[in-house]
Parts: sequence; structure tokens; C-alpha cells
Amino acid sequence: MLGVQESTVLFALLGGDQRPLDEISTDFASKFPGDSHFRVCNSLAILLEDENMIKPTERLIALAILHQAYASHKASSNPFISFLIDVVCDESKEKVERAFVLQLLGSGSTSNNKEVLKQSVVDFISGFDPSSHLFQVFLPREQLQKQYCETVKVESQTNIFRSAAVKNAIPDPDIPRGCDINSPEFDLHPPGAKPKIGSGDRSGAVTGLLQNLDGLEPQWITPHPPRLPVLDGELAWLNPDNNHELLWDHGMCADTSRGAAVRDLIAKALKTPLAPAQQELVVLELNNDPKLVYHCGMTPRKLPDLVEYNPLIAVEILVKLMNSAEISEYFTALVNMEMSLHSMEVVNRLTTAVDLPTEFIHMYITNCISSCENIKDKYMQNRLVRLVCVFLQSLIRNKIINVQDLFIEVQAFCIEFSRIREAAGLFRLLKTLE
Repeated sequence: MLGVQESTVLFALLGGDQRPLDEISTDFASKFPGDSHFRVCNSLAILLEDENMIKPTERLIALAILHQAYASHKASSNPFISFLIDVVCDESKEKVERAFVLQLLGSGSTSNNKEVLKQSVVDFISGFDPSSHLFQVFLPREQLQKQYCETVKVESQTNIFRSAAVKNAIPDPDIPRGCDINSPEFDLHPPGAKPKIGSGDRSGAVTGLLQNLDGLEPQWITPHPPRLPVLDGELAWLNPDNNHELLWDHGMCADTSRGAAVRDLIAKALKTPLAPAQQELVVLELNNDPKLVYHCGMTPRKLPDLVEYNPLIAVEILVKLMNSAEISEYFTALVNMEMSLHSMEVVNRLTTAVDLPTEFIHMYITNCISSCENIKDKYMQNRLVRLVCVFLQSLIRNKIINVQDLFIEVQAFCIEFSRIREAAGLFRLLKTLE
């Protein structure tokens, strides 16, 4: 069988009735590697078995491909040489087709016959003279086999299942043999009736057939062998019954429009602040459907952007994700992001809404102190120190943290920035708690 891309490329080659045959052969060799030639040519041979499956010009191109795919080898090594000889000897086929194959077989011996490969199939058909003495009498099969096969090969055994298979393409009994269904004269539909299939439908049907040419073969069925009786003292094989109960997903085919609206707003919230009405809509939908937070498109990697542009929505999402397996990844993203007013606002709101892990709070405080110490801009440093001091005073007064766990680190921070009023106030607060 051929893949979708292979069948499309192959059918495009068959449609090149205006192109020289040697150019089509070269194109075929470049588009299909050598190890796939037999598989592709075998599909063409099956396609050629039906007289009306493809156009007469396409049949000639297919026959040329069957011959030229193995032109670099000896004629006898072409696995389709017997098929080509059968075409020449089949008196029921069109004379132009038989003569074309005969010239292909002789193209390796005489220069005159090589000229056929420089023509297009349209030129060959238009220049074909059935009255020529060359095509009045065709050589018998035995002589052709002796000439091109070296030794007459015994007909190979045919698989009995393939012989009994129902083919994918069944000839229409209303279409006479040899009739070109694509000609304007052939139209079974009366005036005003539905027109016959177009070229697009036909190409789709042929390419689809190329992807599955095996047909429907009988199934190979073998009965289970009988089991030996269980002897006394022998362990019997146990097959426990597994009666699984089917569980119906009542959420199937449910209205997902609300979820889509929230996903769109979350995607927008990662890039720009939302309007108050939009923020209220996101919060309302998350409260109405607690599971929606797992399908709103939020990930730990996106959390820093959401915190910077929409901290209130970030708080709502983190609160609803507290029981999820990924909450530690969200905490890690929050700790590692660049410290800002919004990130401290998110952490401060979380401390009053849920019980945060002590390790997370300590890590975040350490990151805040480190950020204040490493910033170079004095104005931004002073502003950041004030924010951190206010943030730490809020945590201490609300008894969110045990200041004794971070006493030395926070005290050193206050002493370093004692020139700032908020740092001095924090230092006095620490002294009262000693």
C-alpha cells in the first residue's frame, strides 16, 4: 500500500500526458527511492488490471514507469516483464497500448525504438498508425518470452486468500469494455440530471484506491487446540472473572463555551491588564466550576507573566490549585521570578487566604532580601527596600511567619539599610519581639 503523499505524487506523474516519457521516468526515480520501486510499481500493475480505472493516456504512462523503473537492469530482471508481455499478447486490449509496450520492450536494442521515450503519450497516440506493417502481426508469447526473459519462468503460485479476495474496485457492468468514461460522448445521465463525477472526485478516488489495493481477503481462522485434562495432584490454571463496570462520563458533549471564554481571557491576561469587568468574569467562572482551573490554559511557566499583569487573577488561580500535584512547581516559579510589587502582593494575599508551606515563605523572603542587596540603581533600591520592609512587617504582625527562624537574616537586612525609615521601623519591631 502507498501513503497519502506517495499516492498523490504518483497520480500527478500519471497526469503528465504532455511531458516526454524520459522526463517522467527521471522524475519518478527522483521522487521514489529504489527500495520503494517494487511496491509502487506493484500498485500500478493492480491499477492497470481494470480497463476503465484510469484514462488511456495514464495507462500508457503507468506502463512506461513499469518498464523504465528497471531500465538500468537486464530486461529479464524486471519483475514486471511478464506483465508487460501479457499486455502485448492480449488481443482484447487496444492496439495502440499493445504497440506502445512492444516499442518499450525494444527501446533497449534499437535507436528507432528509443525515440518513443522522447515523446509524450499524446504525441505517441496522435502519431500512431495502426495500419503500419510493424503492428499488423504481433510476435507470439513464446518468442517474446525467449527474447526478453532469457528463460521462460514458471508461473508463481498465487496466494489462495488473495485469489479469493474481494477487490476494492468493481467494474461497472453498464460501462462497455474499452469505453473511455472521460470522453464527452459517454454520459449516462439524461438532460437535467445530476452530472457525472468531476475530475477532482476521480483523482481522489484513484489516490484513495492506491493507498489500499489489497482488497478484502478471507480471515485466517484456526480453532483453539484442545487442552489436556487436569490430572490428580496437578495445579489447575485459574482464570479469574474480571467484571469491569463501565463508567459514563457525564461531562461529554457538555457546553464548553464558558471554558473557551475563560481560556481566551487568561491568554489575554498574560500580555496586558484586564478590565475590571473581565477580571470579575474570570473569577466568577472559576468559582462556579472549580475544575475549570485545570483547563484554562495556565501552566507554571506562564505564572510570572500573569502575576505582573493581573495579580488578583493569579491569586484566585493559585488558591484553587492548592490541592493539585503541580502546586509545588507554581511555588517554585513564584520564588524564582523577579521580585516586584505585584509578586509581593500575590504572596501577601496568599498568606491570608491559605496555609502556605513554611519553606516557600522563607525562600521568598530570602529572595526579596537578596534582590534588594544586588540592585545597582539607588532609587530603585530604596523603593524596593521600603516595599520589602512593609511586606515583612505585615507578615510578622499577622503571625504568618515565626520571626525567630529568620531573625539574624532580617536583622542584618535592617542594619544594612538603616538609613531608610521603613527599615528602621522594622528593626524596632524585631527588638520588641526578642
